[in-house]
Amino acid sequence: MVPPSRLQTPPMGPSATDANQPPGAEAPSNARAIADILTRFVKYHPQRIDLSLDRMYRLLDDLDNPHATLPPVIHVAGTNGKGSTLAFLDAALAAAGLRVSAYTSPHLVRFAERYRIAGEIIADTDLLALFEEIDERNAGKPITEFEITTAAAFLAMARTSADVVLLETGLGGRYDATNVVVQPVATIITPVGFDHMAFLGNTLAEIAGEKAAIQKPGVPSIVASQAEEAANVIAETAAAKGAPLHRCGKEWRFEAADGGLRYIRGDTAWDLAKPSLPGGHQIENASLAAACLEICGFPGVSAKTVADGISNARWPGRMQQLTEGALVDPLPPGSELWLDTAHNPMAAEALAATLDDLQRTERRPVHLILAMLDDKDVGGFIAPLTRHLTSVTAVPIEDEPRARSASDLVAALANLGRPARAAPTVTDAVSLLSRNRGPARVVVTGSHLLVGAALAANG
Repeated sequence: MVPPSRLQTPPMGPSATDANQPPGAEAPSNARAIADILTRFVKYHPQRIDLSLDRMYRLLDDLDNPHATLPPVIHVAGTNGKGSTLAFLDAALAAAGLRVSAYTSPHLVRFAERYRIAGEIIADTDLLALFEEIDERNAGKPITEFEITTAAAFLAMARTSADVVLLETGLGGRYDATNVVVQPVATIITPVGFDHMAFLGNTLAEIAGEKAAIQKPGVPSIVASQAEEAANVIAETAAAKGAPLHRCGKEWRFEAADGGLRYIRGDTAWDLAKPSLPGGHQIENASLAAACLEICGFPGVSAKTVADGISNARWPGRMQQLTEGALVDPLPPGSELWLDTAHNPMAAEALAATLDDLQRTERRPVHLILAMLDDKDVGGFIAPLTRHLTSVTAVPIEDEPRARSASDLVAALANLGRPARAAPTVTDAVSLLSRNRGPARVVVTGSHLLVGAALAANG
């Protein structure tokens, strides 16, 4: 078991606000042990996703309800932009001198990336000890892997002094394992789009209803711009629950100003810096974070600290450019290698808009290296990107049974009128592109798992 003192002093390591790469692995034996125990957890409930909170409440009760003793919680749901919005929140709160713990998913390289405890990524040894403690308390009873890993976050965050907790839903909201926090200080709903339809519904209204279920009575609900169908459901849910609504374009707004952005709510106007994360969609993500912080009124938070956070936030794998390493070096001189975790149509539209900006600055051939899980909409994903693409190379995702094979992805793209070729790994795909002449823009996308593999392969 992990005594509280083990987690009082967070392990040293890079945070999301001071590094653009996920941390390197600790001892390989720790990584193997974490992988082994996660495999054991899957056996407790082989159905990977089973939307219910009953098992979670039972496990938390066995652990003396750590979720009930957390620092003030900001709970974030949505289809896209959750991670980037959390990165802006994290950096702005840190700029105000506040200690922040955060739980996000999925990870890119190390599982421990999901847990930032008082500003530091948890050590593999401490994470493993938490998993072992929970495994002992659970005593083999049915529980999903995500429920156990979320309980580990609650234990770590309850045992470590911090000022704010940032909590990201994994899937949906209503039955997400994070939706056990009774009284957060705020909820945030980022843009809602089509993803995970097998679990959340086939219409925007159904999906929005699941996301909006994190809203709580009397708790401010800060909402990004939404399609009308989603916006109506979010507003109806807020009214039914008695959650004060703060919607982009209604109760607050933002506008471009002097190379940055201006956040406006009533008589409050904050002039903020240009977001550090590339892409026009990051302006709204940054303004969403600003709205939450202004409405919550945390001590020390001001227009200046929010501006500092927005201009310095880092979120690896989100339109991240690699400038050196084993994947970059073989490419023709002057080439760019970008990583983006986009994996659904809405995210692909944002990626396409970012490529619009890059191509306007300097036009280059665009080569996509693509992998996708078998429940993703290949046609909806590729459609907004087609106007930019010179080539597509499909790759598999190693050790992931839910991933499409490269040959299946090539066939799916061919049926959509988009010729593609296959390569065994992301390294092999880059090697193929290295034979081209002239500088190119290479984009690795379609899955968090692929982006993680690319980061690992780059070194």
